[in-house]
Amino acid sequence: MKTISAEKLTIIGAAGMIGSNMAQSAILMGLTNNICLYDPYEKGLRGVTEELLQCGFTGINISSTSDIKEALTGSKYIVSSGGAARKEGMTREDLLKGNAEIAIQFGKDIKTFCPDVKHVVVIFNPADITGLLTLLYSGLKPSQVSTLAALDSTRLRNELAKYFSVDPDKIENCRTYGGHGEQMAVFSSTAIIDGEPLDNLIGTPSLTRGEWEALQQRVIQGGKNIIDLRGRSSFQSPAYLSIEMIRAAMGGTKFEWPVGVYLSTDEFNYVMMSMETILDNNGVFYRKVKGTAEEHESLVKSYSHLCNLRDSLIESGVIPSISEWSLINSNI
Repeated sequence: MKTISAEKLTIIGAAGMIGSNMAQSAILMGLTNNICLYDPYEKGLRGVTEELLQCGFTGINISSTSDIKEALTGSKYIVSSGGAARKEGMTREDLLKGNAEIAIQFGKDIKTFCPDVKHVVVIFNPADITGLLTLLYSGLKPSQVSTLAALDSTRLRNELAKYFSVDPDKIENCRTYGGHGEQMAVFSSTAIIDGEPLDNLIGTPSLTRGEWEALQQRVIQGGKNIIDLRGRSSFQSPAYLSIEMIRAAMGGTKFEWPVGVYLSTDEFNYVMMSMETILDNNGVFYRKVKGTAEEHESLVKSYSHLCNLRDSLIESGVIPSISEWSLINSNI
């Protein structure tokens, strides 16, 4: 099988549904012939590894380990779903403290075992915070760590396609920004519906303002809806999109959706959240988000929510004050 790279890709949390789907997607998309699967749950990890080997893939070296040092040593690319999963009745923020501690240790392990890693994608919730803490404790540059935020934008595309009964390919430039959570900013001004700007349709019989507000809520509650329907959190969509992200970082196909990125601007600072981004083999970089005054206000509210989550960890002593961050990571 022809691959993009021969460099080592490590998938953290590989025994879980997201992790195992990431592994299979990475193989089918031809990312690399050197894939390492890691999970502390050794029995489940063995099961996933056996299944992948039984697929009969050729030209691929699939290794697995429950030793984090072995998993990360020599790794150039990492995708991690290695946190607790969201369950019925939970918000992403309910996972905050436990997964924050996992992210801190993950960052420390990167710094210890693979400080020359090229790119890390973090997808376990709340991803904006876990990605931020991974970056802080890994010592990596902001361009080297990104988080999965695209799922909100693809959910917007899906809801619009269903509402207007059009092919999803005719829905262009759907965008949500800010946090990957209940406070996300859902933009309408960027989207095109079969050649027509979405803003031209909102407030008309085609899409009343009430219907648009209801559609926004379906996007915001997209993860909850999957839990209600399937009895477990999403795994196929985050797995696929995260592997598309790491593929772009490895020099493959350009990633078209917004991703979570560390921000250092006059207005937004010391957070990681979804922006308009470029993700390629040079890393992840953000551009200024353009929208209406109302959309900008919703983005500011989302940012404030993330700041509150971050500050709650500082107040509880999980992480130090922002003034000390540069002592942990000189790149931020």
